[in-house]
Amino acid sequence: MKKNKDEKALELKENPEEHKMTIFEYEDKYVKRQNSKAASFFVKMLAAVIGVFLFTCLFLVAMKVFDVNMYAGIAVSAACVVIYIFIYIVPLVRIFKTDYFQTNVNSQSAREAQRHNRRVRTSLAEKIIDFNASVDGPGWYDDKTVVEMAACLVNKDDEGIKNCLTTLYTGSVKKSANSIIRKNAVKCGMYSAVSQNSTADAAIVAVIDLQMVKDIVFLYGFRPSDAKLAKIFAKVVQNALVAYGLGNVKIGNGVAKAIGGAVSPILGSAISVLVDSSIQGITNSALTAMIGFQTIKYLNFEYKLQNILDGIEITETQEEFEKTCEEVEAEVKASRKKKVKEAG
Repeated sequence: MKKNKDEKALELKENPEEHKMTIFEYEDKYVKRQNSKAASFFVKMLAAVIGVFLFTCLFLVAMKVFDVNMYAGIAVSAACVVIYIFIYIVPLVRIFKTDYFQTNVNSQSAREAQRHNRRVRTSLAEKIIDFNASVDGPGWYDDKTVVEMAACLVNKDDEGIKNCLTTLYTGSVKKSANSIIRKNAVKCGMYSAVSQNSTADAAIVAVIDLQMVKDIVFLYGFRPSDAKLAKIFAKVVQNALVAYGLGNVKIGNGVAKAIGGAVSPILGSAISVLVDSSIQGITNSALTAMIGFQTIKYLNFEYKLQNILDGIEITETQEEFEKTCEEVEAEVKASRKKKVKEAG
């Protein structure tokens, strides 16, 4: 005997764990329409913008030295090439070479995405285990959880690997990521406070932000999707432009001169410089921290999504199939009656 709808609803309420989200429910709740090719193009374009900006900054530095001495200019130019490779090319290549979870999927691509995400989780486990074994003393990852994950990897226990990764990402990895953000934010504030040059400030912010994103991606073992990464790179460009603007605007002059200038013109000028550098440093630190936390937010969100996607029901249930057949049958009958009426 078939159960009526009330009985099924009551049974689902009493045993909610037996209900598995279908791919159609997942699409309705989490999937956004987006052009993957456009997202890939946009993130690469923004990466190129950062590269051109840093190249321009280094070129200007080299040209200033050239104006003083040709041989010194050649030496500085060669040094700038090496610096450019290490501060831009290397971090960018490492970010783009890192894999990411596929979560923005539909009924046609969901099954392949599940297989891809399973491979990514296995790769993450291997990288974390190898890295933890090569580090002396306390590292980024909780040793006990890493040992458990190594056992799961040997036994090919995908569910166990997933649970261990979840424990790491909500525990020791989160703590390590916050530490990376703090260090880079302080570094950004100190360097930009010391530098009283708008071009140097902008370059410092862009370089530190890019390095921080690379370190966070390395820590987690996977990167955000192209659409999310494009938003992060857009923030890096925005923060560099803000830093450049701060160096030119001299925020503290008005307040400083009003206070110090009333006592002495020399004192007012000195206070002005200190206030400007302090505000620039604090602002640049805050902007860097925002990018760091935004990166973590995207990584955690996409990790949770792949967990949800891994547990969904992709094929239609028998009940959904029967409902679809009933709807099709009803539409066919209605169409037949309409044609009979039109013929009569």
